Amino acid sequence: MGVDQVLVEIQPQELKFTFELKKQSSCSVQLVNKSTDYVAYKVKTTSPKRYCVRPNTGIILPRSTCDFTVTMQALKEAPPDMQLKDKFLVQSTVVPYGTTDEDIVPSFFSKENGRYIQENKLRVVLGSPPHSPVVEPINLVRQEPALENPDSAETCIFDNGAPQHKWANEVPILRKTSVLHNGAPKHEAIHENPLLEKACISSNQALKGVPEIISSPVAKDIDDLKFKLINLEVKLNEAEKTIMSLKKENNATLQEGEKLQQEIALLRQKSCARVQAGFPFLFVVFIAFVGMTLGYLLHS
Repeated sequence: MGVDQVLVEIQPQELKFTFELKKQSSCSVQLVNKSTDYVAYKVKTTSPKRYCVRPNTGIILPRSTCDFTVTMQALKEAPPDMQLKDKFLVQSTVVPYGTTDEDIVPSFFSKENGRYIQENKLRVVLGSPPHSPVVEPINLVRQEPALENPDSAETCIFDNGAPQHKWANEVPILRKTSVLHNGAPKHEAIHENPLLEKACISSNQALKGVPEIISSPVAKDIDDLKFKLINLEVKLNEAEKTIMSLKKENNATLQEGEKLQQEIALLRQKSCARVQAGFPFLFVVFIAFVGMTLGYLLHS
């Protein structure tokens, strides 16, 4: 296997996540097997607690593709300069023909035996959401040119068409902007509605009381349990079939044993009948000898 040979092509070359506070973000990565061999892959990261990879290992068939999904957990605050130093490493290597996901072992990705392992590094890129909410200014307050005494500056606020006079030091000013009107500068200030401000503060306080829900890779564990349950059911069915076949063989063996016992009993009965039906040869010879001896004695 050549060092420069490309086993797997990865698209995209970087992991792009849409950053939103307290929200998860996911991206998908596609692996393309460029060889005619079975290829096993494994995904590693420098921050395993921040990311969830599903699946993190797998088998890519020859000239086929395989996808895995990377999920970034919700962040409590924005990172500095919207940049993360997290890295991902994708390892891929050739495995024997017919290898399945269950057959993957850590030794496949060990370089101790001179095994060729292709390694690709992916960096993390954060992006802003496509539509970010923008707060519009509320209640514009016009301020006349500043007087010499700032404490005596007066503003005019229109309420239902009727002008009302208030002192400028009583109105909270957020910022000032200069607007040219017929060549003469005028100052405008954005004033936030106190009721809206109170509502925002109360809502923020209510949100602070709600516990933050941090997503965990529970879904992955559930999928793994389902997969293991299916495998157990398959193995259980195979075990039941094996038990049934063993029972059948046992019954056949018992029947053959009973037949053999019956045949042995018949043979014993036949041998006993033969013994009872005739006399032994030696007994006949003995009787003849005794008869001949008696005859000889009587004639003499």
